[in-house]
Amino acid sequence: MTNAHDFPLEPTPIHVSDEVLDDLRTRLSMTRPPLDEGNEDWSYGVPDSSLRELVAYWRDGYDWRKAEAAINAYEHYRTGVAGVPVHFMRKPGRGPRPIPLILTHGWPWTFWHWSKVIDPLADPAAFGGDAADAFDVIVPSLPGFGFPGPLTGFPDVNFWKVADLWHTLMTETLGHEKYAAGGCDIGGIVTSQLGHKYADELYGIHIGSGLPLDFFNGPRAWDFARNRPLTDDQPADVRARIVEQDHRWASHLAVHMLDGATLAHGLSDSPAGLLAWLLERWNAWSDNGGDLESVFSRDDLLTHATIFWANNSIATSMRYYANANRYPWTPAHDRTPVVQAPVGLTFVTYENPPGIHTADERVRAFETGPQAGWFNHVNVNAHDHGGHFIPWENPEAWVGDLRRTFRGRRP
Repeated sequence: MTNAHDFPLEPTPIHVSDEVLDDLRTRLSMTRPPLDEGNEDWSYGVPDSSLRELVAYWRDGYDWRKAEAAINAYEHYRTGVAGVPVHFMRKPGRGPRPIPLILTHGWPWTFWHWSKVIDPLADPAAFGGDAADAFDVIVPSLPGFGFPGPLTGFPDVNFWKVADLWHTLMTETLGHEKYAAGGCDIGGIVTSQLGHKYADELYGIHIGSGLPLDFFNGPRAWDFARNRPLTDDQPADVRARIVEQDHRWASHLAVHMLDGATLAHGLSDSPAGLLAWLLERWNAWSDNGGDLESVFSRDDLLTHATIFWANNSIATSMRYYANANRYPWTPAHDRTPVVQAPVGLTFVTYENPPGIHTADERVRAFETGPQAGWFNHVNVNAHDHGGHFIPWENPEAWVGDLRRTFRGRRP
């Protein structure tokens, strides 16, 4: 097993050129805002008043070099996997027998959304935990989401093809005979595919959702409600929750699956436009109680946005949705459950489905519902705090849940 003393690659720190940063500031200074009357409550989308302040700070106050230095406190590597350029961040484990753990982010995440859980997972004793729970933490950027740069030569990129890349990275490039995996959002289904196709070579997986692997299959995969109509006999709270979730997800799924390339022309040219598209999701999907900066500071928001901007990666990041449908998932075997590796799950009540109100109800709904049959689930948890970006919003819960998933499953 590879350890901290014989890692097979040489570190390559993250660096964004001065030319890219100068061009960004020039474009921000030339932003032409839209007319946006009567939108102070975000009901039409991101208000110009909110975006204008953030654009000004991005142009005149935000310090990417400070963020870059914090990012480079960790090891960074670049390598080719099956001809695809891959970047990943690493924190070596400190413990008697750290096991390798690959963590995969989603959209509109970056690899840096894992930054709050890396240290306690790698060095649990330094955070009041048991050194026996240590992991050697690998955090890649999804290809086309940022570093090492614009993704070319992989126009059919999608989640199950990335799972094959990650398995090659962990076993052939890094030399691990067996490893663990975790993920959320797109990263959750990448991780589930690892647990499906490569179960014998994983200690287990831990995911932040229980989406079935065929979630994006079918002619109306962009419809989050799966074509289920609103009906007059539905309880008022169920109906309201369905409408709320439509507002949260409908435009995102429909545009990314059906028209992402068209949108990308604007977002690749305008950093203000890019920021608006990302900001709406960060606001709507996080459990922020109406105060986005209680979850993401201005600097946090702009660090993630700069990673997208600097590498011109918005188009390829959105391509994952269309390609999950255009190149639909097919099973690698017919055994049940579909995901045979041991599976841990972390849910949050902020994302409860209609009719489910508490954390206990969320766990029961999963364990007794159709999604449970997909997974060899061994550790199911739900929490009242946190939204879609669980490892960022409630890192203690994520770390604790993940550790429990792998206890007793180490070599």
